[in-house]
Order: sequence, then C-alpha cells, then structure tokens
Amino acid sequence: MKQDFFDRLKQGDLLIGTFMTLPSPEIAEILAELGFDWLFVDMEHTTLDVGDVQRILHAVGDTCACVVRVPSSDEAWLKKVLDAGTNGVIIPHVNSADEVRYLVRTCLYPPDGSRSVGMSRAQKYGIRFNDYVKNANRSVAVIPQIEHREGVQNVEEIIKVPGIAAVFIGPYDLSSSMGKLGEIEDPQVKKSITLVKNACKREELPVGIFCLDTEGASSSIEQGFTLITVGMDILFVERAARDSLRKLRK
Repeated sequence: MKQDFFDRLKQGDLLIGTFMTLPSPEIAEILAELGFDWLFVDMEHTTLDVGDVQRILHAVGDTCACVVRVPSSDEAWLKKVLDAGTNGVIIPHVNSADEVRYLVRTCLYPPDGSRSVGMSRAQKYGIRFNDYVKNANRSVAVIPQIEHREGVQNVEEIIKVPGIAAVFIGPYDLSSSMGKLGEIEDPQVKKSITLVKNACKREELPVGIFCLDTEGASSSIEQGFTLITVGMDILFVERAARDSLRKLRK
C-alpha cells in the first residue's frame, strides 16, 4: 500500500517501479494493479501538467505509491505537486549540497522547513488537514536526482544534508555530462554510478536508478540499488505492439 512507501524506502526494502509518461489515468491504474510498488510520474520530459498528475493519483489511489519528478526545483512546482498528494518528489539535476538544503526547506513544513500551507487534495481538501500537516514531514520523500558529473563530484556533501529520503541516479544525462551521450555501459560512466551508489550505502541512504529493461534492473538489484524503475508505459506499448505485428507478418 502506498502509505508504507516512505517507511519501506527508509528501511532499504526493494521497491520496483516504472515510468509514467502519458496523461492516462487508465494506464496508471493498470500498472498499479499489476503490482508495481511505485510509479515514477515524469513531468520533466513529458507534457504532463499538475492536473494530469492529480488524475493519475486519483486513479491509483491506495494501490501503490506515486512519486513525481518535477520539471525543475522551482518552489511553485514543488508546492503544486506536494499539494496534489504525491508520496514524494524527485528533483532533477541536483549538483550541490546548497541545492539540497533549499529543496528540503521548500518541501517540509515548519519547523523543519518553510513549505506553505493551503487546502488541497493532499489533506483531503481540509478534511484530514491536521493529520496530514502533522505527519507530512515523515511521510513525503524528498529525492534529489544526481545526473551530472558535478553532482557526482559533490555527492559526499549532498548525501549528508538532513531531510532527504533517497538519491536517484539518472544514467543517461550523467553519460551526456561526461561527453558519452547514451553510453551508460562505458567504464567511466559506470565508475561514476558506482561512486554515487557506494557513497549512499556508507550513509545508509537508499539509492535508485532508471533501467530500460529487466536485465538492467536485475543487474542493478544485484549491485545494491533498492529504488528501481524498469521500462516505461510507452515502451511497454511499443514493444508489445511490435512483437504482435512481427509475429503476424511472418
């Protein structure tokens, strides 16, 4: 159940998710019913807006957790997504401890942060206001994404900032920042990924990564990653359709 997501994440349980890129509550509902632990709802590289995100959250309900990657670290995006009722936020392109301190401050209510208060879906439109405000800081995951060589260089300072629940690695943008676009199996790229993973493990901080397929996901799990995404909605559709068409055209 999605209310267990934060606790399971902090405990280091294996959480297997997938990417949501289409504004389709129906697809989100199907993926949740299949048994994924969480959905990575992506606003950065898609046309999803906050209304789309809220409809996805409605469709999924308590079946599994939803964590939203915002388009940027701007406070306005963070507030809107948190108020929609997400279980956590993934913030792209985080490269320094100062950025993380800003993120934690923005996402947490006082006294731990400066998140502003408004009536929203997160507290059932005010019906469960007191309960949500009391527990949000201990149940909403703040997850910086490291996907640039600068973030790798600063990882030791980044992971020591109190208030983050995990770190997520973006291997493709990381490879691009190293002049090796898409070469995620390159030894230097893999070395940087391992450096981040090992730093997180020393701090007992959960670490996640995006995987295109089950082979990559299985390898990542063996390496100690616990917050996994495998595939995405558009790839599942494309691959199933391609396979059906190939078999019939034979």
